[in-house]
Amino acid sequence: MSYILNIETSTDICSVAISDGGSCIFKLEDFDGPNHAVILGKFIDEALSFIDDHAQPLDAVAVSAGPGSYTGLRIGVSMAKGICYGRNLKLLSVPTLKLLCVPVLLYKDIPEGALLCPMIDARRMEVYAAVYDRSLNEVREIRADVVDENTYKEFLDKGDVYFFGNGAAKCMDVINHPNAHLIEGINPLAKNMFPLAEKQIAEEKFEDVAYYVPFYLKDFVAHKPKDLLNMGNK
Repeated sequence: MSYILNIETSTDICSVAISDGGSCIFKLEDFDGPNHAVILGKFIDEALSFIDDHAQPLDAVAVSAGPGSYTGLRIGVSMAKGICYGRNLKLLSVPTLKLLCVPVLLYKDIPEGALLCPMIDARRMEVYAAVYDRSLNEVREIRADVVDENTYKEFLDKGDVYFFGNGAAKCMDVINHPNAHLIEGINPLAKNMFPLAEKQIAEEKFEDVAYYVPFYLKDFVAHKPKDLLNMGNK
C-alpha cells in the first residue's frame, strides 16, 4: 500500500491527485489553462493539507515525464522535486503517453490484439506518439511524427489501432484507414497516474531528485522535435 502525490502538467490541463493503495482518494483539476504557474501551487497546498489532516505518511511524489508542454512539464517537475527535497520523499516519473492509455484500458472496450496510439499535440500535423499493446509493452518507441496517410500504415494493415489524446482528432482524416479508431475525451490526468506509479514503486524505479529532468527536454530546447527519438521512460 503506497500513499502517492501525483502531479500532471504536460498539457493545458493542470491536475493533482492523492492515491492510496490502488485508488484515488483526492483530486483537483483545472481545465481552463494553461494556468500551471498560478494553479499548481494552490493545488499542492490543498493536497498536502489533506495528507497532513489525515495523518498519513506520504511515500512518494509522481510527476508526468512528458512528452508535452515544455513550460508545463518544467513547472510540474520543479514542484515535485521541491516537495521531495522538503519532505525527504522518493520521486517517480510517469511517461505521459502511457498515462493516456490508463483510462482507455480501464474504461473502454478494447478488443484483444488491438494496439493503442496515444498522441500529444505538437503543431500543424505533428504529434508526439507511441504505439503500445494492451499490456503497455512498447510496440513502437515515442517519436515526433509528422502525420500522413502512411505514418501508422504498418500497424493499421495488421489490425485495429485506437488513437486518442489531444493530438488525435486532427489526424483522423489524414490517416483514413478502416482499422483506425478515434477515442475522444482522453486527457492525461493525475487521478489516473497511480497504476503506473505504484508499479514503479514495486520495481523500485525511483529518480534521482537532484538531477532528474524529463529527459527528452534537452533535445526539445535545442528545437529539434523531429529528432526526438527514445523519449520517455525506458
